Amino acid sequence: MHTVLVTGGAGFIGSNFVRYMLNTYPDMIIINLDKLTYAGNLDSLAGVMSNSRHIFVRGGIEDRSLVEYLLTNYHPRAVINFAAESHVDRSIDGPAAFIQTNIVGTFQLLEATRNYYQNLPEEKREQFRFLHVSTDEVYGSLGPEGYFTETTPYAPNSPYSASKAASDHLVRAWNHTYGLPVLTTNCSNNYGPYQFPEKLIPLMILNALDGKPLPVYGDGQNVRDWLYVLDHCRAIDTVLRHGKPGEVYNIGGNSEKTNLEVVYTICDILDEIRSRPDGSSYRLQITFVPDRPGHDRRYAIDASKIKRELGWQPLENFATGIRKTVEWYLAHRAWCDRVTDGSYRRERLGLGGKQIN
Repeated sequence: MHTVLVTGGAGFIGSNFVRYMLNTYPDMIIINLDKLTYAGNLDSLAGVMSNSRHIFVRGGIEDRSLVEYLLTNYHPRAVINFAAESHVDRSIDGPAAFIQTNIVGTFQLLEATRNYYQNLPEEKREQFRFLHVSTDEVYGSLGPEGYFTETTPYAPNSPYSASKAASDHLVRAWNHTYGLPVLTTNCSNNYGPYQFPEKLIPLMILNALDGKPLPVYGDGQNVRDWLYVLDHCRAIDTVLRHGKPGEVYNIGGNSEKTNLEVVYTICDILDEIRSRPDGSSYRLQITFVPDRPGHDRRYAIDASKIKRELGWQPLENFATGIRKTVEWYLAHRAWCDRVTDGSYRRERLGLGGKQIN
């Protein structure tokens, strides 16, 4: 069996990736390391927690001794790093946690992995990979034309994107200086099942259903490229298996939308399948609020490299992906309530997982 270490595997993208890999590869064992911050929860892993090929360990990537223990005891063939603080608004209000996890944590993870890698037999070193999952936000803001490519200069504009840019540079340096076989992916905005409801799409769905305002920053014309999370999981798997060490691969959904277009689309789907009690449109709940500081105007990914070199392209377009997403949140309201209410936060310290002393 092939063993991989996944960090941040109880979060949105990480939990989707864990389920995807366990379902795709019946001979794979996943060691899932997550410290269960507010956005990571075992409810997102309920379907795999009893799977003998999934071993959950509660802890953070900044805990180097824990990471070293997992590497030396489970002997993974790869490390896939999803662990990150990722919400821009939270980074503006409190950047310290982003520095600690995204920069210091990545450094500790790299150092533990480097020591492990250097002690592997030569044939196992040839197979080993360290895959770092990053974001298109490290590139800064685009004008009305053009796309981010793998050679676009970094120009982060928020504490979050600056911390991710720093982690990307660390990963690159550990490849260049120490020969660690790293792969980096920079993705566009993800959406889909199990996303914590502070992000735009689940927030709009749940606020609409609860009769609350649908807050849209500024004029609503900020543009993002939207990537369905399972397409992202497929892309990471493809890069892990076929990517060239030292390379960067941009992953995009070919689905540029303004924030207002996204909210309109959600409202229209809800109007169709879960109408308001008075029969009017959910669009009436849209409210424009003051723009956040440093709000990048446009992101857009050029994903031609991963398509050309590795043969990946998204299977979902925005129309199909957003409908699946709305339907998922309608069917999983209990999950949404549990991960956002105080009872879950109080329970979290008592949740399961392998304890390493």
